Amino acid sequence: MTPTLELLIDLIRRESVTPNDAGCQDLLAQRLIPAGFKVERLDFNDTQNIWLKRGAAKPLFVFLGHTDVVPTGSLAAWDSPPFQPTIRDGKLYGRGTADMKGGIAAFITAVERFVANHPQHQGSIAIMLTSDEEGVATNGVVKVVEVLEQRQEKIDWCLVGEPSSDKKIGDVIRVGRRGSLNAVLKVQGIQGHVAYPELADNPIHRFAPALKELTEEVWDHGNEFFPPTSLQVSNMNSGTGAENIIPGSAEVWFNLRFSSELNADIIKQRTRAILDKHNFNYDLTWRLSGNPFLTSSGALIDAAHAAIKHVTGFDTVDDTGGGTSDGRFIAPTGAQVLELGALNETIHKVNENIGLEDLEVLSKIYEQILIHLLA
Repeated sequence: MTPTLELLIDLIRRESVTPNDAGCQDLLAQRLIPAGFKVERLDFNDTQNIWLKRGAAKPLFVFLGHTDVVPTGSLAAWDSPPFQPTIRDGKLYGRGTADMKGGIAAFITAVERFVANHPQHQGSIAIMLTSDEEGVATNGVVKVVEVLEQRQEKIDWCLVGEPSSDKKIGDVIRVGRRGSLNAVLKVQGIQGHVAYPELADNPIHRFAPALKELTEEVWDHGNEFFPPTSLQVSNMNSGTGAENIIPGSAEVWFNLRFSSELNADIIKQRTRAILDKHNFNYDLTWRLSGNPFLTSSGALIDAAHAAIKHVTGFDTVDDTGGGTSDGRFIAPTGAQVLELGALNETIHKVNENIGLEDLEVLSKIYEQILIHLLA
């Protein structure tokens, strides 16, 4: 039972379903106080945030993570209780093992070893944790960054412990993410009897040609770092539940994951232009989850490549795939940002797990990155 595994087991036992922290951050603070870290709580509304920092010199290296997890779903579907850590076949099972309490446990023990071996290290080290990454992300990292910016506390390097790996630990690192723009479209029609369509106005029929055009639109061609922008419909709702009533309205939700070739304003303008061509009444509201960001080169990328090679013997691949992460709130401050963590195969799934060996490899990689940058 290694220190990293022991810590992860303790974290998994805490039912920190978003936005609850369930005492995880206090546990981690108590671990790092003896290593010289100062503790600052930056809670907002129902979200718990903590800023743990050692030193005041530049450059500032930050490990970023979240202690909240997604709901478990049906408990009957799990082979073992999701908040009862269970080891079998060389893996630890439980909600949050991969996303991302495994990453947190790995970087906590990496920091402990690094500080013990390099007590006079260069620069500063900080841990930023939130309990709302899996939720709407309105009172977490985005608010903490505002506080840091107000007092001009600048992050130089930020490593997000999100599960980036594909087949083996460290084979993929995320050096950026696409932007994410959400839309809710409400199409207005006139309700009526299906036998008298001339007395009604079917909003589904009105919108159908526009939907076809939106989904076939070539928004861009991407670039060397990002794939082409994609629009996907996530929800469609209309009708009364009766088979003989033309609905009076329809609601459609869609999302665009967009590359750095576009911005939110351009997408909104082009979407409205398509909708307006088809002559129907509608209301459209938008929510920007995050803009695209990219760290294409720099000391942090170099350190990650070198550390992964040192620990595993293979070369990693830089990638910008996947969904959004809290890195989107750090990158606009000018920091270099990358994501490196556990395998993403079981995240948000029943029987989520992390390999025991993978956990130790990840902690060693984190330690080597600190050595490359701050030793």
